[in-house]
Amino acid sequence: MQSPIVSVQAQPRDAASWTALARRAEAGGYDALLVADHPGTAASPFVALAAAAAVTERLGVGSYVSHAGVREPLLLASDVATLDLVSGGRARLALGAGHTPAEWDMLGGKRPDNAGRVRRFRVVAEACRALLAGETVTLDGPEARAREARLSSPRPVQHRVPFTFGGGNTALLRWAGAHADVVGLSGLGRTLPDGRTHEVRWNGGDIDRQVALIEEGASARAAAPAREALIQMVEITDDAEAAAHGIAGRLQCDPADVLASPYAWIGTVQEIAAAMAEHQRRWGITRYVVREAHLDAADKVRAHLTHVTR
Repeated sequence: MQSPIVSVQAQPRDAASWTALARRAEAGGYDALLVADHPGTAASPFVALAAAAAVTERLGVGSYVSHAGVREPLLLASDVATLDLVSGGRARLALGAGHTPAEWDMLGGKRPDNAGRVRRFRVVAEACRALLAGETVTLDGPEARAREARLSSPRPVQHRVPFTFGGGNTALLRWAGAHADVVGLSGLGRTLPDGRTHEVRWNGGDIDRQVALIEEGASARAAAPAREALIQMVEITDDAEAAAHGIAGRLQCDPADVLASPYAWIGTVQEIAAAMAEHQRRWGITRYVVREAHLDAADKVRAHLTHVTR
């Protein structure tokens, strides 16, 4: 089994705990510190990440994921390039289509339908990546507008900023297979009527179909993008079945799907490691993102994995 790459997703609460978390993540060998992008209800990711970069030397830093529905390509590219500059070349670009209606509402817009969000995502992603690469971009669409936009300064330190797609849309998974460096899978399906929560798609067959779309999109590439799973919950326990039944009841899904899912680490550290090996074999998942609340448990899982892969 290839030793998995693990990153941490978190939100700053105050300056002291945020810088302590960044230092802990780096000292613990985590790959990156990541911040969600939900305007109005979460921290500005690039401000928070710049603060984290200032107290670390090797830790990757990136949004997870930036909201293509409300972010303008030139402004987003400028944020990513500036973060890359102040971090000495450690920034990542990660982008999703967005889903929360309130985030459009508060900015005076309206959430587009599914097809509209797909079109907007592609325009923003392609324009932002072109700007980071030093190209000039003109857009005259209904999705976005730009006139001879160019990111002259600051330029990224990295020759090519790594790009992650986060989401589960069928068309965009195929697109990401062709264009992304990493595809982040979350196990989240249709947005529910409250506008914030989602159906879960933790069934193995659903993940099989998503991976097949990625592979289909990557058919003309030398290698498909790396696959990453967002860990929604972690529970180290000697009774994985009981824990899975409790989680399945809350999520309204099958306990067997919870145990097999790459989105939950449940069981002893040995059982979790065995499940991760199966995730890699079946779906090619070699990367994970854990939330700060689960960091102590993640430390134990990673310590076991380090021991068994030596």
